[in-house]
Amino acid sequence: MADPMDVDTPEKKYTQKSSSLPFGQDVAISQIGGPTYLTAQTLIQQVAYTLSDKIFTYSPETFDLDVALKHWQEQGEKNAHGYLPGVHTMETRTGAGSIALGYVFSQDFDLKKKHIPQTIVASSASLAPLRSTLDQLSLLYSLASPFVAHVAAVDYTSAGLVSDYTSSFKVAEELGLGLVSSASAQEVQHMALFSTLLATIVPTIHTYDGVNVGRETLNIDALENGALHNKYTQTLDGLMDVESKHSDNEGRLVRLLKSFNQQLKTKYKLFEYHGHKSPENVLVVFGTVEASIAAQTARQLSKKGAKVGVVNVRVYRPFVEEEFLASLPKSVKSVTVLGQVDDDLAQTDSAESSLLYQDVLAVVNFSDRQISVEDHKYSRSQVWTPEAIHKVFQQFSPETAQEYTGLNIFDKSAQQFSFWSQADSPALIAPLVLGQLLSEISSAYVTVRSANDNLIQGGTVRTDIRSSKKSVEAAYSIDTADVAFVSSEKLLGEFDIVNSLKDGGSLVVTLPGVKDEDLEKKLPVGFRQALTVKNIRLFILDPSVSPAVTEDASLESLFTQLAFLKLAGYIGSSTVTQKLASFNASQDVIESLAKEVETALRPIEIPESWATMEPEVEKISLPTDVAVNSFSKFERVDPEPPTYLEDWTTAAKGLLFKEAFGTKTALRPDVGVKTSIVTVKEHRRLTPFTYDRNIFHIEFDLGNSGLTYAIGEALGIHAENDKEQVEQFIKWYGLNPDEIVQVPSRDDPNVLENRTVYQSLIQNVDIFGRPPKKFYEALAEFADDPKEKENLLVVSTPDGATDFKRRAEVDTITFADILLEFPSAHPSFHDIVRIVSPMKRREYSIASSQHVTPNSVALLIVTVDWVDSKKRDRFGQATRYLNSLAVGSTVTVSVKPSVMKLPPKTTAPIIMAGLGTGLAPFRAFVQERAYQKQLGHDIGAVMLYMGSRTQKEEYLYGEEWEAYRDAGIITLLGRAFSRDQPQKIYIQDRMRQTMSDIRNAYFEEEGSFYLCGPTWPVPDVTEVLEEAYEVEEKSKGVTKKVDSRRAIEELKEEGRYVLEVY
Repeated sequence: MADPMDVDTPEKKYTQKSSSLPFGQDVAISQIGGPTYLTAQTLIQQVAYTLSDKIFTYSPETFDLDVALKHWQEQGEKNAHGYLPGVHTMETRTGAGSIALGYVFSQDFDLKKKHIPQTIVASSASLAPLRSTLDQLSLLYSLASPFVAHVAAVDYTSAGLVSDYTSSFKVAEELGLGLVSSASAQEVQHMALFSTLLATIVPTIHTYDGVNVGRETLNIDALENGALHNKYTQTLDGLMDVESKHSDNEGRLVRLLKSFNQQLKTKYKLFEYHGHKSPENVLVVFGTVEASIAAQTARQLSKKGAKVGVVNVRVYRPFVEEEFLASLPKSVKSVTVLGQVDDDLAQTDSAESSLLYQDVLAVVNFSDRQISVEDHKYSRSQVWTPEAIHKVFQQFSPETAQEYTGLNIFDKSAQQFSFWSQADSPALIAPLVLGQLLSEISSAYVTVRSANDNLIQGGTVRTDIRSSKKSVEAAYSIDTADVAFVSSEKLLGEFDIVNSLKDGGSLVVTLPGVKDEDLEKKLPVGFRQALTVKNIRLFILDPSVSPAVTEDASLESLFTQLAFLKLAGYIGSSTVTQKLASFNASQDVIESLAKEVETALRPIEIPESWATMEPEVEKISLPTDVAVNSFSKFERVDPEPPTYLEDWTTAAKGLLFKEAFGTKTALRPDVGVKTSIVTVKEHRRLTPFTYDRNIFHIEFDLGNSGLTYAIGEALGIHAENDKEQVEQFIKWYGLNPDEIVQVPSRDDPNVLENRTVYQSLIQNVDIFGRPPKKFYEALAEFADDPKEKENLLVVSTPDGATDFKRRAEVDTITFADILLEFPSAHPSFHDIVRIVSPMKRREYSIASSQHVTPNSVALLIVTVDWVDSKKRDRFGQATRYLNSLAVGSTVTVSVKPSVMKLPPKTTAPIIMAGLGTGLAPFRAFVQERAYQKQLGHDIGAVMLYMGSRTQKEEYLYGEEWEAYRDAGIITLLGRAFSRDQPQKIYIQDRMRQTMSDIRNAYFEEEGSFYLCGPTWPVPDVTEVLEEAYEVEEKSKGVTKKVDSRRAIEELKEEGRYVLEVY
């Protein structure tokens, strides 16, 4: 084995500049032309740079929508008009766009440039601030230059990054703008060019998926700069006649597209149909990923005989009605519109419809066609996959009810690879290098796409590579990978990575220094079993085998690349290693590491025992993919936050001279979420005062807070510590309550917030919370007494595990208790702020529907209290706070999304099982169903199973449930009071007694099941559902053994078995 001292240091380091660039690398504008590896976002910028006079960009820092534009300008590249175009990076804020408007209409504007387009490059999140500018531009457009906005459909929400077309829809509709969509990366350059041409008629928005498609690297046959300009001018020349000038915008649009197709030799249509020649059911789609997948799915289903099709809306505005009707085959009987709406609240609101649906409905109703039109709404957070689109077809076309078997768009030679890495992994860049390598050493079409989830394990990055003989559209995560690489075993406990592999695929896990006999301890139980189910080949990559990698961790990326090439059969090819050397390091380094990979990459023989799980091990359902919430990896910053004690003079200066001191006033600056102030409207105990459990209903008046919430969401209570306890601590610790402490904002660590010591202890510092081990270790630094210092350190070590557990679970001690126990450890208050955990909001399921109580929000709370080992009364901080609130008290709150959502269709049955305060969301569900019925909608079965100790003491909202039952809203009320009879009766017993009702509602009518409350009944309730499934299958004549467990798991994945347990 080579001595690490004999191995050269890598001469090069492959780095990723931006995920919006091909393979993360800069590309010269002169290199674009013909078959080239590019991203759609790069092509958008090429069209803008080539054809525009000035480009105004509104790109959040990590979105990098303009990174290529800025690079080309720095390089001195000229546009097609022979000069350096202006690239102006602007802030997204109120009044954004005024500079662009001012430039176009300024007295100094060069009128010779009036025919040259002006361009905006932005995200859909920027459209709201740009609205006033676009409004003025629309009104004065006859005097302006052509104006086009290339808008990446991407925005931030609580769900992460979402594809947002709704913003473009609204702006185009309200302001009379043109709106064009790209259905794939392959056509994005053409549609960017067409939109720029359409801008000569009407100010135009060109939109495209900004989450996935815009950033995927793939081979695109692109027009070079000169050809772009020629096609632009030639298309316009073809329209220079009197007839086109005097027709309306719709007519000019039709002629423009005809001329465009003639110049590019294409067959684009305003509305493009795909699918069966004589369809009966058609899906209307707007967007990129949804349009691409829907068209592919329709073609595949139609080959199997299903009479279905898809109409892709390429140009939404101007909406040419005659062209839309012509796109619908004569055989069509029903149209389902796949329409995007803002959020889950709008999706479930039966009174709200999508804008696309409104247009389609109007056009069809005013025609002589007898076609029914339905609206299938989806929120911006919907992630579209082939399976999800197939489920949409299943809902409106009975012919497609067969089980989903995958989208067959790849040839047999196609290969798919997934790489899962932590953001701080040295191997993070490996898949980008490999993607570029494969694109240069083979004739195959290669695609590379990365996704970042910065909330898991300090940042997780998934990169997918596809390689096939033909170009394919597949802007979604791989679910049948040939090989998956995992940089850390920690990710195996966060994601169901095996789910992304095909049966018989290979999985490589990087595990430094782990021996075969210790492997089982490192791998999660569920993961081990999944390997056996799918017959996965497991490999371990051990970088510690290489002295060079051990000494220089950055070589792990190259080590991973070589391991991949070994599995793929490329090791031994001098051409491959030479090309790899051009990206990474010297040939000598590569050859040395390649030899070490031979022993570092070892296959693992999977024991038969891995196929079974011990009965006491709970099976955990893990996400199968990352939730994209960033376009760049998480950059870990671990400096100690600065905190200072100041006096009132400093605070007063900040308040008087806000601009000079950068002072901002905020409701709760310490809280990194949007908060509102609400007022207690009602506080009513639901259990008798003689009963040992205090369960109460508390309702808040929203006033003018503007707070909105959706069915199933949770209300975050930003509770306060008990004032009497805080005052006692301040007195005992010797603090000045009025002294000012500066703490870093949670939104920006560089911004300090002024708070008094008293305010900090009331609202910010969790001084009466339970301390983790690291607190003991941190506090030991301040101990003057050697014995106290030693005792504190012991608790934080493995030897002190038993003592720590006793302290946490038996004594339930707090941070304050420890400071009292070890008096020689007396940190200053700014150190307390640093080492004591901040208070967190406590979230409770909302027990009301805002449609029914528009100005209030209700919660169902049980007070948490106990007596500790020292006979002291202890209380849950948040429930104690809530219970102390009198009517009229104000509370700081925020809203958190939840998995508890009603089915999209009002006719879908809902089966609810709630224990104790777990009934809260179901009160909201029932109220919402009553509201829907009041509006005249048909509603499905509403079945409520509730469990508690006794009816006399804990029949929570009992009168309401009975009233709803009598009114015909609740169709089945199953009450399980466990202590009201000699034998215990639980919620699962009531479910078994009414199994036929569950079978009918859940399986035959495709209802949804919800369980909310403690975790203990989950296995029993799941068992009842599995039994119901087995009975249902037998009733259909199925004689073979059915996998009921798998069936219920699939329902869980579909969102029809929802758990919210604690």
